[in-house]
Amino acid sequence: MTEKIINRSITFLSILLLVILIITGGVLRAAAGSNSALIPPDNIHYPPLRFNLPQVQRVVLENGIVLYILEDHELPLVNIGALIKTGTMYDPKGQEGVAELTAYVMRTGGTAKLNSAEIDGQLDFMAAAESITMSMDSAHVDFSILNDDIDHGLDLLAQTLISPAFEQEKFELAKRLKNEELRRLKDDPQKLAFQEFNRLIYRNDLRGRFPSYKSLANIERDDLIKFHDRFFLPGNIIFAVSGDITKEEAVKKFNRYFGDWKAKNIPTAAVPPPQKPDAGIYFINKEITQSIIVSGQFAPSKNDPDFYAFTVLDFIIGSGGFPSRIVSVVRNNEGLAYTSGSFYRAKPAYGVFGTYAFTKTASTIKALSLIDSVLENVPSHPITAREIDWAKNSINNGFIFSFSTAGQIAWQQMNIEYENLPADFLVNYRNNIENVTVNDLNKVAAEYLNKTKNVVLVLGDGKKFDEPMSTIGPYTSITPEE
Repeated sequence: MTEKIINRSITFLSILLLVILIITGGVLRAAAGSNSALIPPDNIHYPPLRFNLPQVQRVVLENGIVLYILEDHELPLVNIGALIKTGTMYDPKGQEGVAELTAYVMRTGGTAKLNSAEIDGQLDFMAAAESITMSMDSAHVDFSILNDDIDHGLDLLAQTLISPAFEQEKFELAKRLKNEELRRLKDDPQKLAFQEFNRLIYRNDLRGRFPSYKSLANIERDDLIKFHDRFFLPGNIIFAVSGDITKEEAVKKFNRYFGDWKAKNIPTAAVPPPQKPDAGIYFINKEITQSIIVSGQFAPSKNDPDFYAFTVLDFIIGSGGFPSRIVSVVRNNEGLAYTSGSFYRAKPAYGVFGTYAFTKTASTIKALSLIDSVLENVPSHPITAREIDWAKNSINNGFIFSFSTAGQIAWQQMNIEYENLPADFLVNYRNNIENVTVNDLNKVAAEYLNKTKNVVLVLGDGKKFDEPMSTIGPYTSITPEE
């Protein structure tokens, strides 16, 4: 019996080996026969990628609310986004933090009809997601719900936006949480550095103010009510509605739940663009094992003809990841920073360009010097055709992927109106990027990459720097506000 089992095993293994040899031989012969047909990836030709932006339907309700509607019946979900013309830059002087607290307690503090526990319970029961957040120049609303619950969901959303209760208990909790966030900021050098950089570049401007223990102590519940009444108005809000809902249904339901919302005040005029910052070098001494370096200056706005060229230039300089110049020089070649690069925040009326590096304390001054050298050497180290092609392809491919869902498409087109950009901004974006030339890049580099205009912030343990701060020029020591 044992001998039979052994013989069967040997036979099975022999057959298995034969099959493997046949398959392997076939694959090798196919590979050998097709070697001449293999094409290097760089030589593969394919049709150009075409991008056709789906058009969203725009409707204005009688009370001034604007709706951007895009149907998508793939899933039984309705997604609602909104932008409100407000922001933290509208905080009353001495009460910085009012805008953030208003958004937070609007969501958590109940409504005139339902208390906070009832609102939370009903949203949870429907598996609905709702959030209200505040940025520097807008408030954002995100709401997602099943199509079957759209009426109930819109009723709750309308109550939250129109008649929030701002429960005292939730207001006090929000203040405690914000105070705790300020306390923890001291232990987050990166976040602290970027906040103080923003304070410096927006010096003497409404955009450069941030909450403090003192300002939060000056805020009462009534201040949130006043802020809400001032900015949360039907003529001040734009909705993006996408998903399993038709245009007719959306208009009908928004009229039902938001149609009676009337403006109490005239919307506040827009804040003018910030003035040019005071260039200089600033230092925050903090006993940590690494240094944070952030520097920057104003750059083209989204409405500036130089916007597209500067977008490509920024990508090549530092925001394009590992192949970009700052990352290559500071991190890849010298190994001085685990994170480095650049950023470009383009607004409708102005832009901010900056560079950054998070480096060990003993290489602080060298890392800053290397970043400066990259910016200074753009004219003497011309941008190559390979760099510009890489940047254009990466930017345009990334742009297309920002329209992967109906919600993103509706939001992007709503944002065009919010920022008062040309109606064809999105349609022409890729062509405008593609049309950028090397001459365009050299022009904007010469105009904007000016070291003398830079606001430079260094946060770290100055006693352990590789060289004294004074070696990079006169500097001002500052202390973060509390």
